[in-house]
Amino acid sequence: MPIRAVLWDIDDTLFDYAGADRAGLRDHLAAEGLAELFPSVDDALRHWKAQTELHWARFVAQETDFQGQRRARVQGFLGVDMDDSEADAWFDRYVAHFEACWALFPDSLATLNELATGFRQAVLSNSRLDYQERKLRILGVRDHFETVLCAAELGVSKPQAAAFHAACDALKLPPGEVLYVGNEPDIDAGGAMAAGLAAAWLDRDGVGGRSELVRISDLGQLSRLLTPGRSSWSAG
Repeated sequence: MPIRAVLWDIDDTLFDYAGADRAGLRDHLAAEGLAELFPSVDDALRHWKAQTELHWARFVAQETDFQGQRRARVQGFLGVDMDDSEADAWFDRYVAHFEACWALFPDSLATLNELATGFRQAVLSNSRLDYQERKLRILGVRDHFETVLCAAELGVSKPQAAAFHAACDALKLPPGEVLYVGNEPDIDAGGAMAAGLAAAWLDRDGVGGRSELVRISDLGQLSRLLTPGRSSWSAG
């Protein structure tokens, strides 16, 4: 079946989440007078990421709500007990610094524009809809996508097949006519393939391996691999 639509991940695929996270956390800790809390910004970022992964998994498992995982991340990161209003305020101040550093990857906009001439485009993200809609609008790319679907509203998340199938249903296309592009080999490309979609793993860091996956190192490769009406998807 030909590929008719490209379904996108956002964070660390189109949007430089890691870069904004590092710069935003650095600026936030300096503003809070906490720059000496960790030996380096990279140490602080590793701890922040560990807390994020831990409590996001709890959110996905429906053990806490969206705001609850944010509060838990703050308390775990700082190693102190805080009431909800204090944790919310701290996180809001962090978000202000984080958002000030938001940026697309250099290849994102050009690729979205190139693919728009031959393919429908949509988003499937393991996040919350209002948050990702706002992000896409601030970044200036929301109008590229027919629809944006997120785990918090769907009640299922990548790599569950139901999440990918919900996006295909929204596009009214069979899975085999949809290509998923994301930076996580298991959650994104592996999950999409298991759900019957075509998939491309965006390996910006050159990790390599995973020969069963179509791997690209930059988004510009997509326009060279994809042509409207192509009957199959492969790296060759």
